[in-house]
Amino acid sequence: MRPDRAGAAEHGHRVTAAIACHVARAGGTIEELARLLLHPDHEGGRHARHIALRSGQARALDYIRRVWASATAVVAGTRVLDSRHDAYGVLAALRDRIEITPWRGERGRTALRVLRAHLNFAETAGGPLHHASERQTAEEAGVSRTTLRVVYETVLKPGGWLRRLRVGHGREGSSWYLDHGSAGGRARASLSRFWTTQYPPDLALEEWTTPETGMTADIDSTVIARLMGHDAFAHRGLGSSALMIIGALHIRPAQTVSELVGTASVSRATAYRTLRRLADHGLVHHDGETWTLAPRAVEGFGDSPLGAATEPGTRPAQGWDGIAQRHGTAGVAARRRTLHAVERAAYREVLDRRAEHRSKATVIVRDGRRVLVPAPRPDEVPSAWQSPDGSVLAPDTGRPSADWRVATDGRLILITAADQRSYGELAAAHAEALREWNSAA
Repeated sequence: MRPDRAGAAEHGHRVTAAIACHVARAGGTIEELARLLLHPDHEGGRHARHIALRSGQARALDYIRRVWASATAVVAGTRVLDSRHDAYGVLAALRDRIEITPWRGERGRTALRVLRAHLNFAETAGGPLHHASERQTAEEAGVSRTTLRVVYETVLKPGGWLRRLRVGHGREGSSWYLDHGSAGGRARASLSRFWTTQYPPDLALEEWTTPETGMTADIDSTVIARLMGHDAFAHRGLGSSALMIIGALHIRPAQTVSELVGTASVSRATAYRTLRRLADHGLVHHDGETWTLAPRAVEGFGDSPLGAATEPGTRPAQGWDGIAQRHGTAGVAARRRTLHAVERAAYREVLDRRAEHRSKATVIVRDGRRVLVPAPRPDEVPSAWQSPDGSVLAPDTGRPSADWRVATDGRLILITAADQRSYGELAAAHAEALREWNSAA
């Protein structure tokens, strides 16, 4: 009972907050909000009136003041999108903020890919509000659904980058809203190692409380969005760190490793390891201490600088597909799409079965053949209930029922005094319609 009350109170508070935001946007006052919520005929004020009934009028007014303060703060910090041009301006500002935000660790870099996928959907939808399913987002970002859910719950939602307004149902994807993230940067995940000393930060994910990377990130997220779906950047391929290095060098060439540590939000060890891997494919070149991209690196084609000695094992890449072949990740995206297509088909079949209220089929084996047993229908008329003249016998009395008749298809039909036509008239109209159809054919 207590969880039900908590859920009802949470729902009531959300409704009250939504009404307060609407009143604030319309230029109303707290007095008008209080009169609206405490009016006995206003359905949206049920939560506030319940507080007044349970704890007194003063407590209800204090609650309304707190809700009003939060609503006015939210409305003051938001921008009304009057046109599609304004919406694209908001998305452009969000893209700029994404590109200068440090995305540390493997989980942070994966979160960037997922967030950039949602930004692609938002640009297509024409505003921060958009619709996307988990499978669709995973395919766009080039990650698995399991990884997708992890970064949703540990990075993007706690960090204020993404809000799920409505969970998808049926054939509709979830409703999402893109935001500019929390003011304090990326929020810490609610994992055990962040609030207890029993589990230290994960070294593989580079999650230390005092990160080596700086706070001045600078990447080209458009290039990252274009490349992240390729098999070459799968988990066991070049990975997300290569995306960050390419994005940083694309927007600002000729950077040292120390500079890439800050602009690409990677550790020094990861920077050296990733640059070495990209150099093996001829995608980056170094001149002294600075590194630059090859002329066609974004297309996946590497080359060797003139006069440079080619090291053993170094072979210029001939496209992202070739790189994926070398790393053994070719076909990862295709297999993911195939799996998602199978899951979608199975899910739609279940939805269709539920929509038709199907029951499980009963099959018997006779002479080695599987024979489907037809399921009984509620409108079928048993032979014991039928009379020779077509009327229906009541099962309790055995006498003909005046309202029920057996229709031409053998099903029950109810004819009442409120019907405009009798059964004979309905049968005649049906026969006339069939005759007209046959003559027209």
